[in-house]
Amino acid sequence: MAITKYNPIREMVGLSNSLNRMFEEMSGFNTDTEITGSWAPAVDVSESENAIEIKADLPGMTEKDIDVTVENNTLTIKGERKFENEDKRENYHRIERQYGSFYRSFQLPNTVDVTRINANFKNGILELALPKREETKPKKISINVKQK
Repeated sequence: MAITKYNPIREMVGLSNSLNRMFEEMSGFNTDTEITGSWAPAVDVSESENAIEIKADLPGMTEKDIDVTVENNTLTIKGERKFENEDKRENYHRIERQYGSFYRSFQLPNTVDVTRINANFKNGILELALPKREETKPKKISINVKQK
């Protein structure tokens, strides 16, 4: 029988992996994209006085792989990232990057002017600028003081 030294880090990593599996099973999210064929790119959403901005990480993709649409105040980003070397897949020891189709949708507030949405794609990052309608932007109202 082999004696192994107690390693608390190994125990914590094992616990972390078990918790991750549990949450994936509870949420229905499966990181095995070969089975599900889907993944979700990381997205940041921010808001300024004039616009809402969405940034999506889509490394390894081109603008031809991505489709952005707006319908009934819902913005949809969808596309597909293909595996580069399908024929050599059996030679890989580990595949952690996700491949397959993805679909993200965002309900837009009525303040967004959907006719002026602008999309840019550079270095694997999709940037969407969703300008606010002029009538919904805050307006400063000056107060007139009357002298008696």
